[in-house]
Amino acid sequence: QKLLEGCVIAGTAMGAHAAYIYIRGEFWREALALEKAVAEAYEQGLLGKNAAGSGIPFDIYVARGAGAYICGEETGLIESLEGNTGKPRLKPPFPANVGLYGCPTTVTNVETVAVAPTILRRGADWFAGLGRKGNSGTKLFAISGNVNNPITVEEEMSIPLRDLIDKHCGGVIGGWDNLQGIIPGGSSVPVIPKNVCEDVLMDFDDLKRVQSGLGTAAVTVMDNSIDMIRAISRLSYFYKHESCGQCTPCREGTTWLYKMMKRMETGEAELEEIDMLQELTHEIEGHTICALGDAAAWPVQGLIRHFRPQMEERIRAYKAAQGIAEDTDEDTNKFSYTDKNYSTAN
Repeated sequence: QKLLEGCVIAGTAMGAHAAYIYIRGEFWREALALEKAVAEAYEQGLLGKNAAGSGIPFDIYVARGAGAYICGEETGLIESLEGNTGKPRLKPPFPANVGLYGCPTTVTNVETVAVAPTILRRGADWFAGLGRKGNSGTKLFAISGNVNNPITVEEEMSIPLRDLIDKHCGGVIGGWDNLQGIIPGGSSVPVIPKNVCEDVLMDFDDLKRVQSGLGTAAVTVMDNSIDMIRAISRLSYFYKHESCGQCTPCREGTTWLYKMMKRMETGEAELEEIDMLQELTHEIEGHTICALGDAAAWPVQGLIRHFRPQMEERIRAYKAAQGIAEDTDEDTNKFSYTDKNYSTAN
């Protein structure tokens, strides 16, 4: 109901007369509940030709997608709504000018729309008073993984990550010292290790400071029982699978990323390939129509940044098990790479 009320408020404010709520087809029960709420709103006169007795017509339609991750991108979503393959459009024109069915369209997250009625009731100062300056308000945190009580909870922005997990999830399984790393904002943001998790705040600025991001605030907790290299490799497979194939850097790059990460899982690689893997992520990042390329690159960058010693040890262990002599320092140091540039060493 909050979402529907927010749709009417936002739509009326911008002069729109229709809203489309796009939901993944797999979310069957959730879609049924949403459709039931929309039907009830029509029965009570809150939607329709005279929405809430305002004299303004407003309709809400629930559209089920086929489950493509790429349709989270606004123009890919619009393409899907129009009955086409969910492939992002080149911009400009932007949806605000040419959107759904060629009409001006605003695409936004349901979480943003659903909080609008509460802000109007309580006032903007109340909402701005939550969290830190520039990171105000509340956020839905979906916490999963190796915690005692996985949960989705609405909390104040800028809450310390450790407090969020201890307060709402009953802590990490095996205690905080058993923590290995956390992905703080959904699969697309870089993982951060335990020492960073100690005091980082769950907001945009502080997570950016530690070279990660808040993203969707889907927090994935991984303890020491998790093979971090394999976990990130699985994410590489996901992005390879979900790439729409429209952009060459993403289509080819995500496939190369996954193939290299699969070999990193077992250690069947050379030490210098870690730097090559890093270079590959930067060749994908920022070179695609939408942000899926960036999303594929960042988890691997986070792995190399914080868990490189594990990757190197895996490679050495594989060589030792296979009886392969390790390369000399002269051979392995031919290639060097940093986050900002790369160079070939003499």
